[in-house]
Amino acid sequence: MNEITWSDFEKVELRVGTVLAVDEFPEARKPAYKLTIDFGEEIGVRKSSAQITDLYSIDSLIGRQVVAVVNFPKKQIGPFMSECLVTGFARNDGAIVLISPTDAVPNGAKLM
Repeated sequence: MNEITWSDFEKVELRVGTVLAVDEFPEARKPAYKLTIDFGEEIGVRKSSAQITDLYSIDSLIGRQVVAVVNFPKKQIGPFMSECLVTGFARNDGAIVLISPTDAVPNGAKLM
């Protein structure tokens, strides 16, 4: 494992946002959704591609708070421009479990 410094960690903007919309992403190489996420007034609304179709339905994601890295550069994924990286943990079977706060927090709150 590579160690990082505290200042390295402080550069990563892990913020919470609420999923506003979810669309199928049939052009993706691996099954994925296109998410529209509200990160509050300071950051605004961002889009992300997320390979989370194994455990989450479209309906279960609407209104859910998720944690994402919001200061990576935008990334072109096929015809879609991803503007943030939604975070999760991989299970043994490869399915991704989203990181979410256990209680509601304001959109845009930073992981401390």
